Amino acid sequence: MKEITGETRLFGILADPIHHVKTPQRMNEHFARAGYDGVLVPFHARADSLASVVDGLKRLENLVGLIVTVPHKTAILGLCDDASEVTRKIGAANIVRREADGRLTAHMLDGEGFVRGLKSCGHDVKDKTAYMAGAGGAANAIAFALVQYGVSSLTIANRTTAKAEDLKQRILDLYPQAQINIGTPDPSGHDIVVNATSLGLKEGDALPMDVAALMPDQLVCEIIMQPKETALLLAAQERGCTVHYGAPMLASQIELMAEFLGVVAGQ
Repeated sequence: MKEITGETRLFGILADPIHHVKTPQRMNEHFARAGYDGVLVPFHARADSLASVVDGLKRLENLVGLIVTVPHKTAILGLCDDASEVTRKIGAANIVRREADGRLTAHMLDGEGFVRGLKSCGHDVKDKTAYMAGAGGAANAIAFALVQYGVSSLTIANRTTAKAEDLKQRILDLYPQAQINIGTPDPSGHDIVVNATSLGLKEGDALPMDVAALMPDQLVCEIIMQPKETALLLAAQERGCTVHYGAPMLASQIELMAEFLGVVAGQ
C-alpha cells in the first residue's frame, strides 16, 4: 500500500451495507497508475445518519469528493448545493465533488459509464434502437444517457407502467424531440437490449424480459457485474446474440469519476 501523508487527498464512498463495494480497489489502482497522491476509503453510513455524515465530511478541507451508492443515490441530491440539470431530472447522483468553498456539487455517472463501457467494447449507440428493462435508479441514468448519446428511439419496459411513463416524461422534459416508447416484456425489433434491473443478481431470479423473442442480430447488455454470466446473458448467447457484460460500466465509471473529481496524473 502507498504511504499516506498529510499531503494525501481524501476520497470516500458512502454505502449501506459497505462490505461488497469494489470501487475503493479500482479507484486506488487508478490513483497508483496515474501517480496521484490520493486515497479512497469506504464510509459506512446508514440512511438515518446520512445527513449528519455528509455535513461533517463537507467540513474536511482535504476531502476532494465522495462516491455514492445504494441506498443513498437519491437522498444525496437533497444534501448537495448544486447538480447538473440532467442529474436533477434523473433524481439521483453517484458522485459528489467538494468545491474549494465547501459547497458540494452532485452528478450522476451511471448512464455515461454504461455508454462509455459499450464504446470501449466497440459498440456505438448512435442511431440505434434501444430496449431497456427497468425504470429504477440505474435505469433512469442509462435512459437519459442513451438519449443524450443519440439512440434513434428508446423503449422502456417496466413491471410498473407508471414508473416507465414517469421516466419517459422526465426525458421528454429535457429532450423534447426524443422518441420514447413504453414497452412490454418483448424486446424484439431493437438493435440494443439492456437489462437495467437487478434481476439476475440472485440465482433463481425471474428473467427481466421474454428471452424467446431475442434475435441473433441483437446486442444484449447487462449492468450486473456479479455473476458475470447472468441467466439473461446465457439465454441470449443460446439465441446467437452478441452479449455485453457489466464490468466495462464500472471500469468506465472509474475514469469518469476521476475526471469529474479533477484527478490529474502526477499530482
